[in-house]
Amino acid sequence: MSGSGSVWSRVRGRLRAFPEALSACGAEAAAYGKCVQAATGPGGDLRKDACTKEFAALRACFVAAASREGGGDGHE
Repeated sequence: MSGSGSVWSRVRGRLRAFPEALSACGAEAAAYGKCVQAATGPGGDLRKDACTKEFAALRACFVAAASREGGGDGHE
């Protein structure tokens, strides 16, 4: 278990930085939320891939934000 302390230190650091890093994704989160709301609201038509474009933009923003904050490539 040598070195496990450094792993947990990195994880804790990433978790602490996460909310601030993602605050830059407000526009993307709002667009995705509006799409989901429209698809699930009265008269909505919730179907697979209804908000794919909005979700992809939100995910890309999350990955970029995590990378800027030293979160690696977003695949860990």
